[in-house]
Amino acid sequence: MSFSSLVRFDFNGQPSYGDLLETNENSYVVRKLDGNIKKGFATTVQTVTVQKLLCPLEHAPIIQCVGLNYRKHATEANLPIPTYPVIFTKPSDALAGPFDDVHIHPDAQKLLDYEGELCVIIARDAKNISASSALDYVLGYSVGNDVSARNFQLSEASGGQFGYAKSFDGFAPIGPAIWSPSVVPDPQKLRYKTFVNDEVVQETGTDDMIWDVKSIIAHLSRGTTLRAETIIMTGTPSGVGIFSGRLLKDGDIVKVEVEGLGSIANKMVFDR
Repeated sequence: MSFSSLVRFDFNGQPSYGDLLETNENSYVVRKLDGNIKKGFATTVQTVTVQKLLCPLEHAPIIQCVGLNYRKHATEANLPIPTYPVIFTKPSDALAGPFDDVHIHPDAQKLLDYEGELCVIIARDAKNISASSALDYVLGYSVGNDVSARNFQLSEASGGQFGYAKSFDGFAPIGPAIWSPSVVPDPQKLRYKTFVNDEVVQETGTDDMIWDVKSIIAHLSRGTTLRAETIIMTGTPSGVGIFSGRLLKDGDIVKVEVEGLGSIANKMVFDR
């Protein structure tokens, strides 16, 4: 790996990759990298100070999402644990940057919810991967918010399908970086929190996952090619708004923070 914390930023009018060296109050110090995810990166000696970080991925072939993957969340939802992970997808257009506003269509505003999640990014094409080798295919880890329009997720509206309710443009902000496995040697030893307007609404350790990261990768690659830059959103812990009564309103800021690494913060903007 040529990076510890992979970020994207605007450099002379062109999106560029870099390794995040320092975070200040209103700026970031980044060492510029040459290359890309598929071809690999080469470190340069050039460091720049930037005011804004872009989504760390310009595009994803698909965003694979895991539902009901935290034991406490299954308890609060009063749902049985299934035999296999519950999988749904989001399109690449759901991606948003770590500090972008998320614009909410009027029809998606009624029961708008947050889901703070750990995200896994696949480094290279993978198929039929064993759990024992799954982490060898990980480019790194990021933090995300699986924004959800619950009114389209209710069984009477969706027939039990999750995808539509979670696939609006901007409904998958991630970032601020992709942290390499050298920084996160064990993804099951992380802690993270979700905040709404500075109030903690979710707090968990990833050791509460029902299916750990390597098991999820093995399951998703069974007979199916996971393409490089695929994002896996690994599920949300207890405390979501639909069960706590804390659904999102116009102007709410949702922050998801991984302890010791970084955070995203996105304002919900209700379109008229």
